[in-house]
Amino acid sequence: MKAAVIGLGVEGKKAVNSLLKHGWEVYATDLNINVDLDGLDLPMLSMNMMDGEQTVSIVGENITVDLGFTNPYAIEQCDAIAMSPSMFGGTFAERLLEEGELLSDVLNKHKDIFTIGITGTNGKTTTVHMIKSILENVGKKVLVGGNGGGGFSGYYDLILEANDGDYDILLVEVCDMTLDFCRYTFDFDMIGLTNIGNDHMNVHKTIANYKNSLVRFFEDRLIFTAYNQDFNSDFKEAACKTIPYFEYQDELQLFGKFNLLNAGLATAITRELKISKEVIRDTLSNFKAVEGRLDVYKINDAHVYVGKTDNSDALASILSERDFYAVFIGTPRHNETHRLDILDVAVKYNPEVIVLFPGLDDTLDIAIYRLNSLGYMGNIITVNSLDQIIELVAEYSHEDAILIGGNGQDTIIDIQERIKLISEKLSK
Repeated sequence: MKAAVIGLGVEGKKAVNSLLKHGWEVYATDLNINVDLDGLDLPMLSMNMMDGEQTVSIVGENITVDLGFTNPYAIEQCDAIAMSPSMFGGTFAERLLEEGELLSDVLNKHKDIFTIGITGTNGKTTTVHMIKSILENVGKKVLVGGNGGGGFSGYYDLILEANDGDYDILLVEVCDMTLDFCRYTFDFDMIGLTNIGNDHMNVHKTIANYKNSLVRFFEDRLIFTAYNQDFNSDFKEAACKTIPYFEYQDELQLFGKFNLLNAGLATAITRELKISKEVIRDTLSNFKAVEGRLDVYKINDAHVYVGKTDNSDALASILSERDFYAVFIGTPRHNETHRLDILDVAVKYNPEVIVLFPGLDDTLDIAIYRLNSLGYMGNIITVNSLDQIIELVAEYSHEDAILIGGNGQDTIIDIQERIKLISEKLSK
C-alpha cells in the first residue's frame, strides 16, 4: 500500500513516520522548501542537498519527499492520502472527500470502535490519561492518541493502529484547531470539553469563532461541559445530550483547581460508562502528573512547579493559586508572538524575578521588549541552557515557590527530568 502525505507540519511528519512503521510506502510533499524536517524518520539521507535549491527531491527506501513542489502523478499512484488537518475545508480537501481518497475513508475500522473525544484549550492530555487509567483498571483495551502537538503520535497513527489492532475504546485528544477535520475523521460517541481559553487566536481570531467551531463539532453528539462553562446554552442546543461536570471532591495528588475540573470531567465520562465510583476514586487517588504537565518537586525549602503553560489562561490558573518568587518562562516561536501574552499575566502577578529561556525558539529579545513595555519592575534574567536554569533554581531554592513553564514541551520535559532527579537525590 502507498500513501501520499500532503504538508509536513507536525501532523504530516507524524503521519509519515506512522505509515512507514505500519509498512506503507510513502510519497510526502510540502510546497515550502524550507520546511523543518526535524522529527521525520529519514535514516541514511543527507539534508545538505537542500542548500541553495528551489526544489528538491529526497529518495529513500519506501519514501520519496518532494520539497518546493508536488508531483501530481505520484499522488495519483497512491492508495490513500493523508493531508494536514489545517487543509481541511479547502478546495483540495473537498475534492478528496468526493473521491473517497482520504486515509480515514480508505481505512475505516476506527469508526466502528466506541470513541471518546477530549477537546478544549487546557487540560486535554491530563484528562485523556485519567480516563485511560480508569478504563484500563476495569480491563478495557484502550487506544489513546491524537493531537500531535500534545505529544501523541498524531491522528493518522490512531487510524493505522486501530486498523491493525483490537480495541474496546478509542480515546482521542482533539486540538481546538482541528475540530472540523476530527469531526469528519472520527465517529465520536462522547465528547468532553475541558475549557475554552485564550490560545490559538492567530487561527480562531475571536473566542466567538472558536465557540462556533465547537458548536459544529458538538452537533448531535453526547457532550460533557463544566457546569459554569461559557456558551453552555449554545452547546446544549447543538448536542443531542449535555451532561455537566463539577470539580472533583476526592483525593487527588495533582496541584490546582484546574486539575480538579479535569478529574471531574474524567469522572463524569467514566460514570456514564457505568464504571463504579470505587474504581474511579482508587484510580484518581494514585494518578500521577503526565510527563511535561504541571508537577511539583521539593528542592531545599522551595516547591518547584514545572510544566507546560503556553497560553495566558494556563499560566493565570496557576499564578492565581499561589505566590511565586520566580517565574521561568519558555519563549514561543517567532511567528507566534500572540503567545507572548503569557508575559502580561506574569507581570500582573508581579514575581520578584522573571527568567526567560528559549522554549520553542530563541525569541528572548522580543520577550524582554514585551516585559519592558509592560513596565515590569522586577529582575529580568535570560538563560540559554539547562545548566543555567538549574543554577538559578539552586539559587532560589530557599524561597517558598518557583514556577517553570511557558512554551516548549520538549525543553520543559528536559527541565522536569533534571529537577526530579535533583529532588529525589536531596530527599534521600
